[in-house]
Amino acid sequence: MYKLDRKLILSASAIAAAMLLSAVSANGATETKSTAKPSIDGGVYYPVVNGKTGPYSVNTKAIGKKLNHGRVPTANELKAWNTDVMPDGTGLPEGSGSASDGSDIYDAKCVMCHGDFGSGGAGYPSLTKGNAYTLKGSLKSQRSQDGAEGPVRVFGTYWPRASSLWWYIKDAMPHQSTGTLTVDETYALTAYILQLNEIKIDNILVDSDYVLDRAKFLKISMPNKDGFEPNIDGPKSLPGIRAYYAKASNFGGQKVKPSERCMTNCQKPTAKIVRIQNGGIKEFVPPMATARDLPKEEAKGFDAKTAYEVNCAACHANSSMGAPAIGDKKAWATVTQKGMEAVYKNGNNGINGMPAKGGSSLSDADFKTVVDYIVNTSK
Repeated sequence: MYKLDRKLILSASAIAAAMLLSAVSANGATETKSTAKPSIDGGVYYPVVNGKTGPYSVNTKAIGKKLNHGRVPTANELKAWNTDVMPDGTGLPEGSGSASDGSDIYDAKCVMCHGDFGSGGAGYPSLTKGNAYTLKGSLKSQRSQDGAEGPVRVFGTYWPRASSLWWYIKDAMPHQSTGTLTVDETYALTAYILQLNEIKIDNILVDSDYVLDRAKFLKISMPNKDGFEPNIDGPKSLPGIRAYYAKASNFGGQKVKPSERCMTNCQKPTAKIVRIQNGGIKEFVPPMATARDLPKEEAKGFDAKTAYEVNCAACHANSSMGAPAIGDKKAWATVTQKGMEAVYKNGNNGINGMPAKGGSSLSDADFKTVVDYIVNTSK
């Protein structure tokens, strides 16, 4: 599994970091030959060789001969932690769900953050911008001219594997209620998002009646599946990644020794550089505005409904976030049974998963007005 492989690499990096933290200066000793080992991201770490890690002497008495990495996890501990879903289907459970059911689940648990039909909103990303196959071509778009459209990066156009979507929904969604979706609900939501992006499976368009199951899921071929490098899939992926990053020209870099890292005057004299001529930009068309005052705004009273929609609706629009939903008479009758002063106090200070004032910057008076609006709307 990828997470297990990453853990091994991170462990090696942690060991190297521990060595460096406990190292002392070599007191003028000449630098030894580099013992650097390549890391997964193209960097290096330095194992201890002859009492040194790289050019630094190591206090071996302080770190001891061995580091304690803890105990081996039990089979059940590994099973509970190892929930990732891989492109080849490893970790993907049996189950099924229709796009139609996914639409209902989305409206109940997702729309308050991701907007109607995955359009985005409330600071959360869009899940679609239309037909993924058409918009995939925008990934090469550059904002080099006025009005030029940039690349459209959403799930359908950009993500190379659908397994990441399934896994992310199951493990991390909905926000504040993670891990509550069933396997079938996850399949249904995945089907709905595929429908919004107009994705085809086995040349069949995913529509509202489409039922997605494990067998069909494994046939998904995302439009941008070949848009990334290096290849991170399969049992030979880690050696392949190390080999890729060992060759700097693969990612536009120059291979240099750690001792030859350049910090000043690094550009080679033979490099072809196009510089701005004639002193750069001299005038703007149209001329730049010089006024520093803002347009006058008409004085308006505080709008509690608008403030609720901006600051509170993400959690209180319905009960899926674990907060009492606006309009739910029974829920708010329970909340207010100790009196409104207790409601104001809990709201101002925060309670359970709710931060103080819902994480807003409303004044005490304005926040109280919003609370009154919610309570009165729920009577």
